Amino acid sequence: MLIAFNKPYGVLCKFSPAPGRRTLADYIKVPNVYPAGRLDTDSEGLLLLTEDGALQARIANPRHRLAKLYWAQVEGAPTEAALTQLRNGVDLGDFTTKPAGVRLIDEPRDLWSRDPPIRYRARIPTAWLELTLRQGKNRQVRRMTARVGFPTLRLVRAAIGQVSVHGLAPAAWREIDAAAPWPLT
Repeated sequence: MLIAFNKPYGVLCKFSPAPGRRTLADYIKVPNVYPAGRLDTDSEGLLLLTEDGALQARIANPRHRLAKLYWAQVEGAPTEAALTQLRNGVDLGDFTTKPAGVRLIDEPRDLWSRDPPIRYRARIPTAWLELTLRQGKNRQVRRMTARVGFPTLRLVRAAIGQVSVHGLAPAAWREIDAAAPWPLT
């Protein structure tokens, strides 16, 4: 079994209780499934869950180089030099990121409202980036964009491999046939 879940902002990626905090258990009542990877509490979007340990490893382990697509709303208007840095790899001090696909995009059409909304600042523009990573370090996208001078305000994981968040409302989930021949590369 494979579940695609659109994780809302503020939800912890665990099933165990966390007093005063929302967890996956508040949304998914399927027994014995676990997240294949994580999303930070302040990030939103696609999270895959499964009961199959081998599938979980294929999805989550960076050595499998599964592409993960993110939409990042950043503060400011990124320069071509900043985009080139993001594409080539960014030295974050403790590691240098692998090359990534990065492009400026319009705000995604089907993007839902976030609760709470991003703080609006009339004098500071924002822009949207689409980033494709094949590595998954802790807070990597946020650290990358901040390092090149454009901090992330909102981060949404839009796809993992061929599985997309498209058509999945926040807090909703759907089952995907894990045996189907969808590529994990």
